[in-house]
Amino acid sequence: MLTTTRDRILEEAAKLFTEKGYEATSVQDLAQALGLSKAALYHHFGSKEEILYEISLLALRGLVAAGEEALGIADPKAALLRFMEAHARYFEENRPFFVAMLQGLQSLSPAHREATVRLRDRHEENLRAILRRGVEAGAFREVDVALAGRAILSMLNWMIRWFRPEGPMRAEEVARGYYDLILRGLERGGA
Repeated sequence: MLTTTRDRILEEAAKLFTEKGYEATSVQDLAQALGLSKAALYHHFGSKEEILYEISLLALRGLVAAGEEALGIADPKAALLRFMEAHARYFEENRPFFVAMLQGLQSLSPAHREATVRLRDRHEENLRAILRRGVEAGAFREVDVALAGRAILSMLNWMIRWFRPEGPMRAEEVARGYYDLILRGLERGGA
């Protein structure tokens, strides 16, 4: 639970960046929402970009940790399902941080973007490891693992555009639907 002033700043910034967009949110907007002065904000963070960077690191570290739990599952199909559920659950439970990170990546300085991309790539590599293991074990057909990984992450990440927490489905249920679609495809019967 976020309790310090620094944590409150990150939490409120993530919400504002998600609602208004990073570029459209000013430091004044953030200070006003928190009931702080701009000077108080700058006491905790040197810039608005530093706030976005911290949000991005927190989001990606949590996402990587959630996905890595699936790596220990021996059955590749069960591991893939667990990875997808963990990604979706993390997104739903940390939506403002997740959305701010995903939408704000291009607004980061090159050095900050590089650090966040390393974490993002680690998450994607964990997924690819599961997919490779499945191909090698014969659980999945021969596929371009990089392409399959990007497709899965694209489906999961695109939920930021349409998923609503108050909607009829939880994010994990959506992930299970995606998983079923990935494994079974759209074709009826055998080909």
